[in-house]
Amino acid sequence: MKTVRWTSGDKPGLALHDEAMPNPGPHEVVVRVHAASLNFRDQAILDGAYGGPTKPNGVPLSDGAGEVIAIGRSVSRAKVGDRVSASCCQHWIGGPNRPEYHADSLGMTTDGWLAETILLHENAIVHLPDYISYAEAASLPCAAVTAWTGLNLSSPLQAGETVLVQGTGGVALFSLQVAKMFGAKVYAITSSDEKAERLKALGAAAVVNYRSHPAWDQEILTLTDGRGVDKTIDIAGEKTIVQSAAATRNGGDISLVGFTSGFGGGLPPIDILAKSLHVAGTSIGSRATFEALLRAMALHEMHPVLDQVFPFADYEAAYQRLKSGNHVGKVVIEGVPAR
Repeated sequence: MKTVRWTSGDKPGLALHDEAMPNPGPHEVVVRVHAASLNFRDQAILDGAYGGPTKPNGVPLSDGAGEVIAIGRSVSRAKVGDRVSASCCQHWIGGPNRPEYHADSLGMTTDGWLAETILLHENAIVHLPDYISYAEAASLPCAAVTAWTGLNLSSPLQAGETVLVQGTGGVALFSLQVAKMFGAKVYAITSSDEKAERLKALGAAAVVNYRSHPAWDQEILTLTDGRGVDKTIDIAGEKTIVQSAAATRNGGDISLVGFTSGFGGGLPPIDILAKSLHVAGTSIGSRATFEALLRAMALHEMHPVLDQVFPFADYEAAYQRLKSGNHVGKVVIEGVPAR
């Protein structure tokens, strides 16, 4: 079968291999990959900028979807022919995050989806609603689950609350779409007027271009009559966290979900204390969280925003599209064509 693996080195590359098909153990499932999708951290690994552990010469991509083609003798959660995706941390079924769950993190510490098939523990399996395509489903496990988790991290999202999202990447757009499902009002910041129009078309009440308005936090305060938003989903980290705090109301929530501008910077303690802010970091979510997301999506028939779908042979072009920063929504790679 066709498999892409990282090469060795501080800045690994990608290499295509021909390998044997996997055989499932007692509680394992073999899935034919129909689609996989990229996240910011996948490019960060190639740039040598990802701080977390990764499997040497592992298969990248934590996100994908496909059809079950083989199961182990003791599997009870899936059958051949099922349309499935998988929780990024295979054994995080529910409850709070624990360090040991990340020992089997797909596309990070264990092999991921950029291959003809993937071998999964049945604990990771989530079943897909009929209305959603494989390409759409492949975009969900990291970004969409992170958005759901972030919006409900410090307190449950309520109808009528206000939410601030940043940019047009996967987590930002899923945060917008999920917040709208809850009946929240969404504000956004982005880098161009063209992207601002896309965000408005998806339901953003107002969008601030942070290039033409560097003091975007003040613009958000103006839009909220000086109060600030109830919840902020901070994507960038280093270059946005101080302004995120300024744009969030007294007693509001900031969920730090990314590091697109770097790991540095700093939020002064006085900025947290003076406004009684709840600031917390996210780590994707459990299988139960993924399943809750899918139930809500099916109820509303919510479709993910896909930027571009690349054939498997053009996986390097898919990475380049992500690296360009010009994408709006998720960059997806189709599975290996049937032979």
